[in-house]
Amino acid sequence: AQVTPGFELQQPQNKVSVAVGKMLTLTCTMSRIGPAGPVKWLKGWGSENQTIYDQTGSFPRVMRAVNSSSTDFTIHIRDVQPEDAGTYYCVKFRKTMNDIEVFSHGKGTVVSVYETSLVPSMVATAVVLCFLVLLGLFVAFYMYRRKHRGEAESQGLARPAAMGSFSPTPLRCCARTPSTHSSEILDAESSHLPDQQSSKEDNYIHYADLQPLPTARQHVRSPGAACSEYASIRVAA
Repeated sequence: AQVTPGFELQQPQNKVSVAVGKMLTLTCTMSRIGPAGPVKWLKGWGSENQTIYDQTGSFPRVMRAVNSSSTDFTIHIRDVQPEDAGTYYCVKFRKTMNDIEVFSHGKGTVVSVYETSLVPSMVATAVVLCFLVLLGLFVAFYMYRRKHRGEAESQGLARPAAMGSFSPTPLRCCARTPSTHSSEILDAESSHLPDQQSSKEDNYIHYADLQPLPTARQHVRSPGAACSEYASIRVAA
């Protein structure tokens, strides 16, 4: 660093995930041209490191992103395999009197490799689970609505039955033909009876108990005998 002031090596990628068979891109740039010496990509660090790229070597699956650049040493690795997983370092070396030594290096990029067949299966499983959850919620909601509606209908049917419970009263009919005066009385009283065509909102029971006409003997009935009582029962729909 004292030989080349302002030099900085940048390896921005911390982690990279790539599918088997795809291309891996590892980024490495330098702020300016460094001292004499090669730039290499190493897999691992220490005595067991493996050279992935060297400016003077031959690496069939590795190619430079920009071949003519002296500051951009980004590489592409084709046809990635599971054994390519590991930590990669971009390293700048400088020449000494007898050998080369490390001048600068990046912090390392952790590469993970996954099988492509696993991703669709995981997505399909997630979709199926989501569908089952939604189906269960729909069924539960449907059962709840159906139960709630059944309780409401039961309550609606019970209420009219309670309102309409009363002791039956026999209707007595007169035995003689009503006179003109009695017909007028019936017409006048019938005008005060509930209208059969009233609003559907009328949920009450109407019962009119008229005073009976003079009764005749039970065994004698005239063909035109008129009833002396009137009943109208209306219940909720």
